[in-house]
Amino acid sequence: MTSTEKPGRGADFVEVGPDPVEPEKLIAMVSTPSCGAIALFLGTVRDHSTGKTGVTHLEYEAYDDVVADKIAEIVAEARGLWDLETVAAVHRVGSLQVGETSVAVAVGSGHREEAFAAARYVIDELKARVPIWKKEHWPGGAEWVREDLEHRS
Repeated sequence: MTSTEKPGRGADFVEVGPDPVEPEKLIAMVSTPSCGAIALFLGTVRDHSTGKTGVTHLEYEAYDDVVADKIAEIVAEARGLWDLETVAAVHRVGSLQVGETSVAVAVGSGHREEAFAAARYVIDELKARVPIWKKEHWPGGAEWVREDLEHRS
């Protein structure tokens, strides 16, 4: 597991590892007396994928140190674009069952527009640029897939 911790304004939290995501912990990390808004995004394992039904679970692999540094770089970019209090971004690795949270981004800011925009930016850029590999499993097969910008909506 790799993490860069920080409670307090200007200090962010990035973690890549096998531990379950705890949304309440992330909300607490980005909550400050100056926050007027907290945006939380949770990406969860679903039971289907493009052209496949009955997905049973996913496997995620990553080079933890490289991935954590890349996510921290994206968080820093978001800070340069919006006035933010604190950002927390977490991605799990290992085997995850349908319904489990695989990725989470929490952003604390003075206003909702900035919190929403920054959270969207961090998750979109993470999915597009961070080298995390996902293997989908379904009855009768499995396949490594790489998500990219074409799936943005």
